[in-house]
Amino acid sequence: MTPRKIFGIVLAGGEGKRLMPLTEDRAKPAVPFGGQYRLIDFALSNLINSGLTQIVVLTQYKSHSLDRHVSQTWRLSGLLNSYVASVPAQQRLGKRWFSGSADAILQSLNLIHDENPDIIVVVGADHVYRMDFRQMIDAHIESGLDATVAAIRQPISLADQFGVIEVDDANPARINRFLEKPKDPQGLPDAPHEVLASMGNYVFNADALIDAVLRDGELTDSNHDMGGDIVPAFVSQGRAGVYDLRRNSVPGSTDRDRYYWRDVGTIDSFFEAHQDLISVLPVFNLYNREWPIFSQQLNSPPAKFTRDARGTLGTMIDSIVSLGSVISGAHVERSVLGPWATVGSGAHVADSIVFDRASIESGATVRRAILDKDVVVEAGAQVGVEPELDRSRGFIVTPSGITVVGKGSRVRRAS
Repeated sequence: MTPRKIFGIVLAGGEGKRLMPLTEDRAKPAVPFGGQYRLIDFALSNLINSGLTQIVVLTQYKSHSLDRHVSQTWRLSGLLNSYVASVPAQQRLGKRWFSGSADAILQSLNLIHDENPDIIVVVGADHVYRMDFRQMIDAHIESGLDATVAAIRQPISLADQFGVIEVDDANPARINRFLEKPKDPQGLPDAPHEVLASMGNYVFNADALIDAVLRDGELTDSNHDMGGDIVPAFVSQGRAGVYDLRRNSVPGSTDRDRYYWRDVGTIDSFFEAHQDLISVLPVFNLYNREWPIFSQQLNSPPAKFTRDARGTLGTMIDSIVSLGSVISGAHVERSVLGPWATVGSGAHVADSIVFDRASIESGATVRRAILDKDVVVEAGAQVGVEPELDRSRGFIVTPSGITVVGKGSRVRRAS
């Protein structure tokens, strides 16, 4: 049923203020995740696995790291006009940047006109999930509607954290109302304790989306946002449907991770999403060979675990360790280590996320912490142990007690 001419747009211009300092020097979709990945890899992998071969990534905020990652990692053959292209704000409508996600599409209509697709798939770039968009596209075509919003069921108690979709009782596939972070929403007809939360993924008939962003661009009272303005406009005209993720069947998925979706927009949710990766039966399984998550293939040696100079053997428990990392006589538990990370003799790392090339020296302690790239924790130093000490050093400590150390920082031993 799926037509040939499908065009993918990845909205990757987000600033990600709530992930500071991880977004101090990079766009949110470029933030490392799960050791060797970037957040954008999940959206692009889902699109590629779904058979989409013409995809543009609309970037804006501190995009160099993101642009480089897309160009180095997502090189399609170029045959049959297949590509993943990073496209910065072009200022085609004047000397201004994108004023919202809908405006990003408006300012990039030339990309759509060049390909002249029948269907446009629009997705966010900073969520962790698996999804077969072919199934959603087929459902969209079958519905006869102009817009379809992907949704995941969430407890009604969490409704004020999401854009919530209320469905038509007579036709549960049609959206009746689209509410932004409602305080008192209605539950679903078949599950009163649940609501449908927007995943930030959409399928549109191409001509309808073009018309919608053009009309929105003329409005002075619009925020020019896909979820806040474009989708409600389709809903008000009775032209929007919903696609429940429970209808989606991804090859190789398990009962435990089949409907996993996480918005990692805060430090706490980012940390918790990593914890979902490391259990024996992970809540989100990176090891699904039938629906792989692609990323840059690093020219790096394997990870190595060695005794230290005194012959002390370290321990590694419930953790992910990336290529190039060396752990020497240290204890690492419930943690994720990025490429080329090093952990020295007698060091103790627990419940932490360690980015590329971070160095944890001998006898150091890292607990409930996120270390950005090139961080050095000096011998005997501690981070994540005393929140007040971490704050006095200028590190961010969340209310739940997660310490975040910015890129290139040095954590010294307290005197």
